[in-house]
Amino acid sequence: MQFQQPESQQNMNTGAIPSALNHGGHEMFDVHEVLAAAINTINIYTVAKGHIQDSELLSICERQIQFMSDEYNITLDCFKTGKDPMKHTEAYMMQQNHDFIYGTKPSTQPQKPVKSTTELNDQNLSQMMLNAIKASGGLKAQAAMEVTNPVVRRVIADSVPNCIELAYEISLYQNKHGYYQVPQLPQQDMMNMLNGYGATTMNNQNNSNSFNQAPPTH
Repeated sequence: MQFQQPESQQNMNTGAIPSALNHGGHEMFDVHEVLAAAINTINIYTVAKGHIQDSELLSICERQIQFMSDEYNITLDCFKTGKDPMKHTEAYMMQQNHDFIYGTKPSTQPQKPVKSTTELNDQNLSQMMLNAIKASGGLKAQAAMEVTNPVVRRVIADSVPNCIELAYEISLYQNKHGYYQVPQLPQQDMMNMLNGYGATTMNNQNNSNSFNQAPPTH
């Protein structure tokens, strides 16, 4: 008795896989996690937006929500179609300067979990935003190495540097307001570590010859 092969199996045998099904198994699960994390991050930002007091943080939150929403739609578009999305990916341009304040000061009030949303302040909210975007960026970096569809891979890979910029902008804001303190090692320890590595020199000709040699026979 003969059974008709499923369309996806037939397409796999002939190599004629529809664009919408041009995804590997690992890719399906990983992109699912990426999209779910994107939704979660946007939701966290949306909740935070309703409690933010500082106008600067509110501006960052609104700009980042808009950017992440666009990225989510672009990723969803190419994932569902397997083709180029209707809108091209863009690079996030943050508006903070790059000057970190180093050193730590004693905390006037130790951090602890809040008991109600009325206790949330800009420090708590900016930390929630930062943690969410850092988690999302890690998932995207891992997923990009599992994706087989070339368009989806490019879109997700392009999103990783954007996550870094989004997180960096928030950390700069936190640092400026004393929410995120950056300790430093003593200068001698830093110098010892900085000088602990040296550049390598390679002989390209010798390396090329070694790669072209036939494997040894036994």
